[in-house]
Amino acid sequence: MSTAPSARPRTTQLFCASTLYGAATLAAALDAGCFTPADRRVLVVLNNTMTPETSTPLDAMPGFALLRTRFDRVVSYNEAIRPFHPGDWAPRADDVPMWERYFRLLWDLGDDRIELAVESIQVNPALAFCQIFHGAPIHVYADGLMSYGPTRNKLDPLTGTRVRRLLHLDLVAGLKPLLLSEFGVEPELIPSDDFVRVLGELSALDDELRLPEGNPALLLGQYLSALRILSAEEEEKLHVQMVKGAYDLGHRAIVFKPHPSAPERQVQLIEAEAERLGVELTVLDSPVLAEVVYERMRPALVVGCFSTALLTAATFYGIPVARVGTERLLDRLAPFQNSNRIPLSIVHALLPDVTDAAGVEAQKTDAAGAELTGLLTAIGFAMQPQIYPQLRPAAEAHLARHLDDATWKYFKRKRLTSLGLPGGLPSRLSSLSRNPAARRVVRQARRLKRAVRR
Repeated sequence: MSTAPSARPRTTQLFCASTLYGAATLAAALDAGCFTPADRRVLVVLNNTMTPETSTPLDAMPGFALLRTRFDRVVSYNEAIRPFHPGDWAPRADDVPMWERYFRLLWDLGDDRIELAVESIQVNPALAFCQIFHGAPIHVYADGLMSYGPTRNKLDPLTGTRVRRLLHLDLVAGLKPLLLSEFGVEPELIPSDDFVRVLGELSALDDELRLPEGNPALLLGQYLSALRILSAEEEEKLHVQMVKGAYDLGHRAIVFKPHPSAPERQVQLIEAEAERLGVELTVLDSPVLAEVVYERMRPALVVGCFSTALLTAATFYGIPVARVGTERLLDRLAPFQNSNRIPLSIVHALLPDVTDAAGVEAQKTDAAGAELTGLLTAIGFAMQPQIYPQLRPAAEAHLARHLDDATWKYFKRKRLTSLGLPGGLPSRLSSLSRNPAARRVVRQARRLKRAVRR
């Protein structure tokens, strides 16, 4: 007596997104056929801001309705784990089976075969989500410049070996991401045309966005003081530099796009500087994507610090871009393992400073990836030598050949010394770095150097 074959289990893909940019990236990947067909596609909305209760969730943002059409259902991770904060909470190991049963019941997943698509897998909430669905294959998508750098934390092999691929945008042509390569994960490009088309659709839907006519310069705020990279006063001065730099390049109409969480004082100082220079200033007070502004306004210039949006402007829209303050930040950024080091280094290496009028006029980033590979390999190894020990020979070779006045800004002698890399102090002199008197002299010299720069 034969028995009927059991029914094939339903496949459900869970896509996690915390920003409109991330959701647009997923939409472009789906439109391009980067994911295999599934019985259901569920978008899991995450709000990982400092105070989710007072900020606008992704599914309530303008334009989300367009992206929502790619999914069969939208659910909220914040609601599921309330009152815990997504960035702080993770299940205890013994509780994982209970949490998986809870989510399957809450979201009607039953006994479905689950596939996950997450961003920033090294930290919560993505890491916690992958732990809950502990047997599911994982697709990681990256929507920024950090994908070109090392994995910031050492992943448990039970999680890392489940990652099938890294989907990313081609922000720097010819440059291969380092993220997750320690697990042999291969990067896969999301077609740029599909991404730009999705952004164009978002732009067409935003009827409430009011922008000045013509082609003014666009300034991008990042709120670096929240990341403790700069003090609030230093960041305010950085934004004033943007205004002054754009003015010196001949722009008399400027649009400032502040970070949604930035304090009002930032805008007040920029308004005062614009008034002093006689510049027509428009401040965008709606949380709109920079790329939507590119589509609607086509700025003559985009100025920022090390925002990914600088590279989308240059690479996807052909808009001239300029950086501000990156060399100082390279000197200040700590610890060396800080994951912002890679985006900062890429922007500093590729883009002209706002004071370099000839560089702004002649900039070209088409073949930049090949030139950057050696530098970023050396930086990546110096950041995470325990995760990427196989990169030591390449890092040593690059530093031995290319460490000079132009490239020292990307490294710290103390870091090179501790790792025994070219450029570090010889072993018999390295004890000086631990000598209190020597350290005091170095601190005094640094203070003097900063005073002279001011």
